[in-house]
Amino acid sequence: MTIRADNRLLDGAPMQPLDCHQCGAEVEVRKASWHQTSVQWSAQALRACLERRAARSGDGGGPDHGLFPGCTALRESIVRAALDGALAVPED
Repeated sequence: MTIRADNRLLDGAPMQPLDCHQCGAEVEVRKASWHQTSVQWSAQALRACLERRAARSGDGGGPDHGLFPGCTALRESIVRAALDGALAVPED
């Protein structure tokens, strides 16, 4: 059996550093389309994220204390960077 290499990420834009407008956490981001975003968190960014810290301490509210589905402020930072042209978004 031959294992085929997965080259999907080679054709798109590379990961780019992006700072969260709220806490300054720097992550690596790549937009494959307006609907798909990949984010890589470093250990430093995880420690800096205010929403993640709130979720870990149980201050996140709701029945899912400790659950971290994602950072709203970072999501807004990504959208703003894409709309401003600072983050490349491939055309469909």
